[in-house]
Amino acid sequence: MGSGDEYDPTAMGQDVEIKESVTLDGVLIVDTDRTFTGQDGYAIAPDAEVDGVVGLLAERLFGLDLGIDHIYVLSNTVTVRRPQGWDEDSAAAVERAIHNLLRHYADEEE
Repeated sequence: MGSGDEYDPTAMGQDVEIKESVTLDGVLIVDTDRTFTGQDGYAIAPDAEVDGVVGLLAERLFGLDLGIDHIYVLSNTVTVRRPQGWDEDSAAAVERAIHNLLRHYADEEE
């Protein structure tokens, strides 16, 4: 932890840092500091079932209800398609979901 960070005993995991985010028409490309896949990429539609970290990422992104219709994950890059294009709020919601992907919190009862 850096100076000024407060210790939270219920927080576990690590943040995924967003290195860069770019939009091109209906596509948002997010470059991160974490590798989600090996050398094979994953193309994911809303009704696809994918296991592991990539499946969890897709579930969270589709669960944002932003009209996302396709996700492609290759190594540390997440490409998200939204036919109606991206505004600041929708892009920020996707970035937040990616940033918090590996952050886990203990149940309140624990």
